[in-house]
Amino acid sequence: MRSFWGLLFAYWLSKRWREAWSLTFLILLLTGLSAQASVWFALTSGELVNRIANFHHPTVPTTPSSLLTTAATLAAIAITRDAGFTAVRHFFSTTLHRKWRQWLDERFNQALLDANHTHFHLQQNGLGEMVGKEGPTPDNIDQRVQEAIKGMTGGAIGLGIGIAGVVLSLVFVGRKLIETSSSVRGLELLGSYGSAFLTLLAIAVYVPLNTFVAAKLGSILQGLSVRIQSAEGSYRSELNQLLHRSFHVAVIKGEPAQKTINERRYREIDATWASLNRVTAGYMGFELVHNFLGSRIVAYAPGLLPYVDKTISLQDYVTGAELATALINECSWFIHAMPDIATLRADARRITELAQAIETVQQPEDYYSRSGPSVFEYTTQDAKRGFSIKAVELFHTGEEKPFLAVDTLNFAPGEWTLVIGESGSGKTSLFKAINGLWPHGRGTITMPDAVRSLYAAQEVKLQDVCLKDLVCLPDEANAHTDASVATALETAGLEEFARELSSEGREGQNFDRLLSGGEKQKLVLAKILLLKPVLIFLDEATSALDSQSVRSFHQSIKDHCPNSTVIAVMHDVSSIQSERGVDFFDSVLVVEKGFAEKKPLAEWRSAGRSDP
Repeated sequence: MRSFWGLLFAYWLSKRWREAWSLTFLILLLTGLSAQASVWFALTSGELVNRIANFHHPTVPTTPSSLLTTAATLAAIAITRDAGFTAVRHFFSTTLHRKWRQWLDERFNQALLDANHTHFHLQQNGLGEMVGKEGPTPDNIDQRVQEAIKGMTGGAIGLGIGIAGVVLSLVFVGRKLIETSSSVRGLELLGSYGSAFLTLLAIAVYVPLNTFVAAKLGSILQGLSVRIQSAEGSYRSELNQLLHRSFHVAVIKGEPAQKTINERRYREIDATWASLNRVTAGYMGFELVHNFLGSRIVAYAPGLLPYVDKTISLQDYVTGAELATALINECSWFIHAMPDIATLRADARRITELAQAIETVQQPEDYYSRSGPSVFEYTTQDAKRGFSIKAVELFHTGEEKPFLAVDTLNFAPGEWTLVIGESGSGKTSLFKAINGLWPHGRGTITMPDAVRSLYAAQEVKLQDVCLKDLVCLPDEANAHTDASVATALETAGLEEFARELSSEGREGQNFDRLLSGGEKQKLVLAKILLLKPVLIFLDEATSALDSQSVRSFHQSIKDHCPNSTVIAVMHDVSSIQSERGVDFFDSVLVVEKGFAEKKPLAEWRSAGRSDP
């Protein structure tokens, strides 16, 4: 699915092919009926004009009843074509649009949310350099998945219907045009096909010439559509980020700076929109002139000569002109739809760029190796041997010298290790590398076999699901009883929420907005107490708690997960002992000057590094 055609045919070749092809067949059938109805309309229209012209004929005048019957027939054909064939086709095409979009959305969600954390790798540093070798950086992923997929699928279906309409009209209308053809003075060589030849020649010259002009204007529209989509996506992304950092903006009174950012983002939208409006207005004028000349000049001119020579009747002349008009309208579909085609091409480009980027990052090591070493080796060993790191080096994107080097580290089962170091020394980067979330580096990381691990970051962002789901993730909620989840919440100090397991928040706020930083960290504790992971990484996971709460946090893990190995990053080490003065930690990992050294807690304390 790295190309537009791959995205197009994937649905029709998927397990839902019966659904796709059934709807496609119905749409083609109705398109064919609509084309045939245009032939009926042209014939009946010619008959109606002829009856009107003969209403006062001296010998065979048109009777009022026959005139009304012909008019009613014409109206019935128009209603059947427009309200029957065209409207019903629209229903089936929009149904196909909905189902195809749903299928594509599922595929992109599965690809982004796979076990390799593709959604995470897609947004990491170095993306522009790496993906740029195959395509542009996929900015505004939300807009691409939401709006661009919708626009591309709808546009592709419209394009398919338009092409089918052109082909079927050439078959039905063109055949009837030839059947009603007559000889033309000067073209006796063609016999009775003279007028059909002139009509088809006029259409063959007029429509392609204007289609060429439309294509040139369409390429300009496509470029502007890409630009405005990107600008709109960036502006919306900035507004979404503002909602997440609204409190922090208010605290520092950063509204003036935010206004400047928003104004700068919108200026790009406004400038692009202005250019788009100018081109669109010009295109509208071109299209209106094309329609007028096509329906009033090109359609009626070829049959005028045989009508003047009395080779054909008025009825045949009008019928031929109506058939020519129908054929011009159908063959001009590309001209009418060129702005939509330009948007389709823009949407398709943004989706294929995203698809290419997703496939590129689904193998993280190959992906990251394009901008730096990425040769981590992840192995397992008997859980009784614990967890170990050997010869690990971490790099920033594009740099050749590691910013952190680790020789050999071993963590015994049940061992608690405190990780300390200055901000920016690489503590969090090491945690990310251990958990497969750091892009560049090398070394061997050996995890205990068949055990659950949990990585708790300092900043907690909660998904918009019910409370029980938040505590149970990544397990299914039905894997744990309500009683066990409520007990975990109560033990973690969130007893006031223990009876709200099915709730997604309070008073219109989800739990991410409702809970304070400290409460979110207590929620992480509840998850630990419920899932009982054997290997726990705490990356400043108690930073929002007071000293007493930090002690309770650690004591709860000690009491309920006695066999767990805990590795915790902490800046404030004043709470590394229980209330009775018992040390929670057995060892200390000091990260400084680009190296990490592990030593027993007693040795570290005796060196005068801390006085808890």
